[in-house]
This record gives sequence, C-alpha cells and structure tokens, in this order.
Amino acid sequence: MARSTSRTTSSPGPSRSFTDFVKAFLALLALAALVVGVPGALAYFVGWPLADEMPSLEMLQQQITVDTFISVLTVVVWLAWAQFTACVLVEVKAAVSGVGMPARIPASGMSQALARRLVAALLLVMAGAASFAPGLSQMGSGPEEPSRPAVASSAQQTPGRQIRDAVREQAAAQAESAERTAETGKEQGTKFYRIQPPEGRHHDSLWEVAERHLGDGRRYNEIYQLNKDRVQPDGSRLSQASLIRPGWIMEMPADAHGGDVVEMPDDAPQVSREVREQIQEYDDTRGRARDGAEQGGDADTAQIALPAQRPAAPDNGPAGKEVAAPAHSSASSFGLSEALIASPLLAVGLLAALGHRRRTTLWQSAMGTVVGRGGREPSVPTGAAADAQDALLVGADPEAVRFLDRALRGLSASLAAESRPLPVVHAAWLSEGGLHLQLGRPEARPPAPWQEGQDSGVWYVERSATGTYENGDTVSPYPGLVSLGTREGSRLLLNLESVPGLVSLTGAPQDRAAVLASIAAELATSGWSDRMTVTLVGFGEELRALAPTRLRHLEGLDDLLEVMEAETRQRRGALGAAGHDSVLTGRTGHVQNHRWAPHLVLLTAEPTEAQAARLTELASDAGRLGIGYLVSTGSAQVPGAVWQLDVTPDGRLLAPLLGLDLKAQMLPRVQHDAVIQLFAQAEPGHDPGPGPSSAPFLVDITERGRPAVYARLVGAYELIGLDPPDSERSVLLHEALALLLLHREGVHPQVLAASLWPRGVTADVRDALVERMREWLGDDPDGTPRLRLEDTGRLTLAVSVVSDLDVLRSLHHEATRGQGAGNAAVRERLLTDALGLVRGPLLAGRPEGRYGWLAHEIIDAQLPLLVADVALALSEHHLEQGQPEPAVAALTVALSPSQGDERLWNELLRATHATGDMARLAELATFLVTRADRPGAGGRGLPARTEALLDELLPTWRSLDEAVG
Repeated sequence: MARSTSRTTSSPGPSRSFTDFVKAFLALLALAALVVGVPGALAYFVGWPLADEMPSLEMLQQQITVDTFISVLTVVVWLAWAQFTACVLVEVKAAVSGVGMPARIPASGMSQALARRLVAALLLVMAGAASFAPGLSQMGSGPEEPSRPAVASSAQQTPGRQIRDAVREQAAAQAESAERTAETGKEQGTKFYRIQPPEGRHHDSLWEVAERHLGDGRRYNEIYQLNKDRVQPDGSRLSQASLIRPGWIMEMPADAHGGDVVEMPDDAPQVSREVREQIQEYDDTRGRARDGAEQGGDADTAQIALPAQRPAAPDNGPAGKEVAAPAHSSASSFGLSEALIASPLLAVGLLAALGHRRRTTLWQSAMGTVVGRGGREPSVPTGAAADAQDALLVGADPEAVRFLDRALRGLSASLAAESRPLPVVHAAWLSEGGLHLQLGRPEARPPAPWQEGQDSGVWYVERSATGTYENGDTVSPYPGLVSLGTREGSRLLLNLESVPGLVSLTGAPQDRAAVLASIAAELATSGWSDRMTVTLVGFGEELRALAPTRLRHLEGLDDLLEVMEAETRQRRGALGAAGHDSVLTGRTGHVQNHRWAPHLVLLTAEPTEAQAARLTELASDAGRLGIGYLVSTGSAQVPGAVWQLDVTPDGRLLAPLLGLDLKAQMLPRVQHDAVIQLFAQAEPGHDPGPGPSSAPFLVDITERGRPAVYARLVGAYELIGLDPPDSERSVLLHEALALLLLHREGVHPQVLAASLWPRGVTADVRDALVERMREWLGDDPDGTPRLRLEDTGRLTLAVSVVSDLDVLRSLHHEATRGQGAGNAAVRERLLTDALGLVRGPLLAGRPEGRYGWLAHEIIDAQLPLLVADVALALSEHHLEQGQPEPAVAALTVALSPSQGDERLWNELLRATHATGDMARLAELATFLVTRADRPGAGGRGLPARTEALLDELLPTWRSLDEAVG
C-alpha cells in the first residue's frame, strides 16, 4: 500500500478556444496601432504641430489657414493619444499587479473603457485567468485556506470563466497539499476515525474531532482535505466540511491521537471486522479521489464556507424558528405559510413596521386628522391577511434581531474605542450559538468578546457574550446585511453594499420575484439598520407601503442610471472631502454619521448591452461607496457580475462556483399579496366596511351580563371566578388567558405556542397546555366549553369570560353611542365607572422574562387613547354641568398613562381656568413650559395649539416663560 512520495502534481491550465486567440491577436494589433502606430503616423505625415517660437499677440491676429487648422487638429489627436496610452498603462498595471480596480484617468471614460477591453482580451490568453473580486472569493474558501491576491475582473470579461479557472488552480493546489499530508501519514501509519452517532442533542463535527484528536479545532480543514470527494461506506461523498454523517470514515493526519483513532493497516482488535473491512476499502479509494482532484473536475473548492458550529450555551436562543422550534414543523397542517414562518428576521421587521403603522393611524384618528374606524379600533384582519399575520407571529424571532443588532453595534463601538477601522464584511452566518462574520480579508485579532473563527478571515461572537454591550447611539455598521436563506440551521446574510460589483439572480420569473420580494421587504424593515435607501426598478411599487421613507420605485433603467451616476459622483466627492477611504470609516469613532447610509438597488429590468456596461462601471467602485446592486434577469450571464445566484423551482438558492447551496428565503406571490393587504388595512382612513371583524367586542354591562370568569388586566393581573391552577403551570396558564382576552377574534394554536415558548416547543406540549386550559376554564351552564376551537382553526373564549378592558370599551361605547348619548345622567355614571377601572398600566407587575409577545401588540397605544377618550368625555360633561373640579380630577387620572396626549393637557388648562384659580392656572402653565423644554421632549417648546390656548386663557403666560428661562 505504500506509495512513492516523489510524485508531483501539476495543474492543467485553463483551456482557450480558437476564438479567444483570434480576439487576443486582434486586440494586440489594435493596441499596437493605437499606441505605436498613431504617433508614428503623425510624426511621419504631419510632423511636430507646435510652433518653433513662443506665441505672441501678432500670431493671434494672423489669418487662419488650412495648415493652422491641421496643426490644431494634430494637437488634439496627440492629446487623445496621450490620454489613451495612459489608460492602457494603468489598465495593464492593475491587471498584472492584481491590486484591484485600476485608477481612473480624468475625463477618459470611453478611452479607458476601450483600453480595458483590449487589455482584458489580450491578458485573458497571456495571463491565464483573472481571479475573483477582492475578498469575495475568500467567502467561499475553506477556513484554513490561505488568502490569495485577486485581480478585479474587467467589465467585459466573463466572470464564470475567471472563477472556474481560479477554482481549478485552487483545487490542484489543495490536492497537492493533501497528497503530501497523506504520503507523510503513510510513512507513519495511516490513521482513521469513524464519525460517531448523535447522543441527545450532541452531534459529531469535524471541528470537535480535530479538537479531540489533533488538539486544535481549527485543524478540521486538514481532515476535510484528506477526505474530500472520497466515497463513504453509504455511497455518498464528503463535499462540504460541515456536512458529515454518522458511520462515515475520516482519514486523519499522522499526529492524530486518542482512543477512537484506528491505525491501519495494523490490526485493530477493538474494531469489528466489518468496520475494519470498510476502513480498508475506504483507504483504497485514496488514489482515485486524488486523481479526480488533479484533473481539475467539478470539485467544490471555492465554497462560501459554513463556519464550524460550536456547542451553544444552554441559555442561547434560536437563530430561526425552523431550527429550534419543533412545533413549527407542523405549521402546514394549520394552513399557515411556511415561507413566512421560516423567515424569522423578516417577520420581526414586518411586525414592527405594521405595529408602527397601526399606532400612527390610531394617533391620527385620535387627533382628528383622519376619519373612520369608529374612533380607535383598528380593523381585525381576516382571510389570507389573518393567516399571514399569524405566520409572522409564529415565525418572528425578536431575540435573534436584538442579538444581531447588539453584536454589530457593539463591535463597532469596541473597534472605535481601540481607534481601529471597521473591517469589510461580505457575509454573516447567524446560528443558534452565535454570529460569524466573514471578512473581505484577514484582519488582526478582533476585540473582546469577539474571537477569531477558523482563521483570521472569520470573526465569531457567542450569543451570551454580548450582554456586556451597553445600549448607545452607535451607528449601525453593516445595515446592508440581508437574509438569503439557511443551511444546517444557520442563516446566511449577504452584505449587499460591500460586494465589489454586481450580484445577479437567475431562475424562473416567479421564483426570482419571490426572492427579490423577500430581500426588499427585509431591507425595508430590518431592525439592525438605521437610515437606508432601497430603490426598486421594474417591480415592487406596492412594497412601498412597508416603509415609504426607505423604499422608492423607478420604472426603467435609464432613470436609474441617471440617478446613480449623479449619486456615485456625489459620494466620491463627499468621501474625499471628509477624508474617508470608504463609508465604513464614516460610521465609526467620533465622526460617525448617518450620511453614509447605504443605497441598495434591486432591479428586474433587462439591461441592454450599453446599459449593462454603464451599470457595471457604476458597480465597480460601489463597495467603498456604500452602494449595492442586485440584478434579477432571465439571462444566464450578466456582464460584470461578481457573484451569480440561481434560484431553483424547489426553493434552493445556488451559487455552484462558490459551493453555495441554501434553502432560499422567499416571499411568494400569495404571501406577498397578503402582507400588502395587512398594511393596506392599517392605513389611515381605511374603512373595513360592515361585518363582524369591524365591530368591537362588547359585553353586557347590566346585572344580567355578570361574567363567569372576570380578569383584571388594567393594573395588576387578577382573576375572579376561577380556582388557582397548579402552581407549576400557573404562569403559563395566566399568560395564555391574557393573550386570548386581548384577542377576542381568536388566537391560532401556533401563535399561542410561539408566544408562550419563543424558543420553540413540541406539538404535544402545546396541545397538553390547551387541554389543561380548557379544563381550568370549565364549561358554561349549557355544557359548552369556555375555550373553543373554531372552524377557522383559532382558539376563542366564550362571552362568559371577560376582562376589565372589555368592560372599559363597552362602558365608553354605551356612554358615547348608546344610552348615554341622549341622557346626561346615564353618561356620567357610565364614564365614571369606566374611569374607575383604570388601576395602572396593563398587566402591571408581570413576571420578568414573560409576555414578550406584547412587543408585537398595539395595546400600549390603544389603552392610553381609550382612557383619554373616557376622561375627555367625562370632563366635557362636568364642565357642561358647571363642575370644573370633578373634570380636573378625571383628567388627572387619565394623564397617568397618557403623559404625551396633548388633548388631555389642553382640556386640563380649560378645566383649571374654569375653577377661577388663576394662580393654579399659572402654576400649570409654568409646568407645561418647563416640561416642553426638557431634553427628552426634544426642546421644541409648546405645541402651537397649546400656545394659542394659553394666549386665550392666560395672556401673561409668556412672561412666566421668560421667568422660567
């Protein structure tokens, strides 16, 4: 079995077609004619065009002859030749040295473009192959692969051929290195390890194998290179370092040690005969695997490496619901969208934007700027919109978003404290254990608590380690990160603004549209970014409803090119004036500024050849300017694209040359329309029309309507009419009941599970809790359960289970639109009873760490507005009756939860004025002036309406203002 160590490996050069050589020959002739032939012809036929003596005023007064005109024209040609020659020299220097994009010659756009084409065509044959864009190729490298200088690809070269050539060269180099290691191992006795089956939640990984048997987990890549592409006992092959299976055999480096390592061909009595035969047969496949690598086949060597996953701390939250929440795997049986459930970061953003839209609408309605909704109640989604909202609630992982945001901003603050710049980040892997950043190039050791990953090109931080970061005003360092998909429980986020060129997306139109819609929606609502501009070209005008200030829409490429050419010039000038080499410099340290926010362009319009050339030219310098381009096209190749993605009909996102294979994150058309419908229903002035969904839930407030179960939620949580549940489950049952009481339209079982167990729970645990809750609530006298599963698939409560919030709404409705509308005495009694229900904030004193689902609710905006409406109506009634003191008392109660409601303060001024106590009115005016000038209030002073009211009620208030000042 010994093998000679004198064997050498050569890498076959990239093949060139006859057309390539013809193009190279023609390019050489053109360069020779333009660089050498033009000056030679000028010197031979025209001679030196300049005058032999210094110009004088008399020369300008002489008649212009044909010779004079020819001389001027010759000077222009000489200048054009000099400019073109300079362009050629710059392009040749950049291509040969591999320093990146060539320098730009002023006012030589067309000349430099021509020079670039000719030089590229010539070097394509002479130099072999141009490497991938700087830094981006390292995203696909194995973690221990050395970084290689890269030559920026020309706009006119074919990126697929360049990358393929680079991959072949890399494959040959790795094969040679692996064979040297293998031959050394043969001399010392080859060693093998068999991948162990999982134990509980622990799964074997190459990182852990290297850590146990080589003393350093980072040496896992040596094991990978020894075994890559070799056939395993089950017939499959090791093609990705992170994809291994129990029972696979791994050839180990010669210095491997430990009881689980078997040395062959020596006899190993502790190993069964069957396993020894498998190891022997596996060892015999070594040569065939090496030969395949030498031939430069389709070896997957330029991967976007999934970092080796380290064991997660017990208290770490999930990176995505599809990974850590087993109950969600059964979501399809309930009719919810798996696409939305599998997009936890997108779901958080959409819910936050939806909540913001609903709160804005509520306030606009309260202030009288819009009409509709019966005053305050937003319409309840139905049908597809309701299912989409449920799927978002199930899929959302707010803790993952908080961790991502805290980790990135904390990294920026730590680097700034050390006076270090932000590194270029091309991608991030968000996993259950933490966050891996894949850098554009190797960097010095990261600041604590970050640590180096597999190599200096990867930085890693654990979830539990970011608790030391303080909340500050650090600008988001990488706002252009956006989810593309998942692999093995890790979520890949591409930093669109850092890609040094175009990113292309191919596939069927409906699949590309689903991927683009997901990317656009997440960029518009992401919680780890600040200001941003996202331009959608040729699609997505309806998506502007998600974030009107962030998203903009253009119809065609001509409009885009005009806008982006101007912005590119402006950004270059602004960076130069500020002394920054890139936008990253402007986002850290004392100079951090939101002016360096990214501008990301997503387009579906098919570019013409001329448009593609202009777009490629713009994208060549976009990385440092904070501009990113993603082009969706039906064409197989996009000129100038440095990264080519392909979405398949089965929902995979592939970049074969980089070894990228993800489960794509998508927003299919059905879910896309449902999400848009959700936002449309939240718009100001939206009228849901008559129907059960638009009517508020009202209870019988007479003695006949006394509920069987009464819950106090406004203030401390109290229950009347129920026996205390089992202490072990009391907290969960109380929380589930509160969720159902705040959603009288019903709660989907999956939403209930995701709300109570944000980190996931099995379906049997969820169902057991529902059944226990049904037993706890009991039945109505007619035998009907008080907890029911409706035909819509949602859990609802019987009308005999009521909260004080339900009663508060019903009392206000009856006082303003029912019996109290025409009877002052009844109105006073109803409003007084309603205000008496206000005992404090909602669910005061709730257990720490529970009720996280309230972040997705708008009850925090609804309840203060409802209380304010009750107090304003009661104050108006008392003032009509000539009773200002009770009016003041009612308004004071309402101000406790509604400090920011200008209506209450203005009404309090009127009520205080009605008491006739001017000193008391002056004291209140002084308080309002002081409050408005506090830093927390923005220092904007009193609102215009309040100022006008004070001018009417207390004309001397401005002198009080000056005294306060």
